[in-house]
Amino acid sequence: MPRDLPLEPYAAQRARWPAAGRPVLAHHDDELMVVYQAYNPAIAAWAVEHGALGGPGFGFGRMSWVKPSFLWMMYRCGWCTKPNQERVLALWIRRTRFEALLAASALSHFDPAHHESEEAWRREVARTDVRVQWDPDRDPGGGAQPRRAIQVGLQGEALRSFATQDLVEVQDVTPLVEAQRARLSTPDEVLLPVQTPMALLDARARAVVGAD
Repeated sequence: MPRDLPLEPYAAQRARWPAAGRPVLAHHDDELMVVYQAYNPAIAAWAVEHGALGGPGFGFGRMSWVKPSFLWMMYRCGWCTKPNQERVLALWIRRTRFEALLAASALSHFDPAHHESEEAWRREVARTDVRVQWDPDRDPGGGAQPRRAIQVGLQGEALRSFATQDLVEVQDVTPLVEAQRARLSTPDEVLLPVQTPMALLDARARAVVGAD
C-alpha cells in the first residue's frame, strides 16, 4: 500500500511557512522525506512499476533535478501540462541520504558569500556530481515568492545511486495534480501535500548549501 501523503489547503500551510529565507520546505517525518520530479508517461509508468528510475527513455547521461517543494514542481511542470512533464512522481528517500547529497554538493552558481573566489567554486563543481540551486518558491498560480526553494541536481554516479538504490518508494501523484489544477481559480483552497521546514542535522550540509 502506498505511503500516506496527507493534504492541507494552501492557505493553512502558507500561514505557517516562513515568508522568506532558505528553508528546506518538504513533506517529511523523522526518517523519510519526499522530493518530486516530472516525467513523460512512459518513464513515470516504468518508475512506478519498478520502484526505481530508469528504463527506456530515462537519461543517465544528463543532470536530473529533484525538488522538495511541491509548488516549485508545479511551477516547473505547469501542473502537468508541459511536454514530457505530464506525470509527477513523489520520490520517498531517507533524510540522511538527502543530507549526505547536500553535504557532497556544490552550488550551481558562484556566490561570493560562500566561496573565497570563482576558482574555488569551480574546483568544488569539478569534484562532485551533485549541484544545489535556490530559486524563488511559488504560489499555486506560479507567482514568485521571497522564500527560496531548493533544487538538487544529480548526474553520474550520484544520479545512478539515487535512481536505483536510494528510493524507498515511488508514487504517482498525477491524479492529485490534475484535481488541484482544476481548483486554481481559488488558490487558497488548493490542496497540497503537507510541507514544513525540515531541519538539516548535518552541519556540513547546512553550511554547503546555506540553508536556514
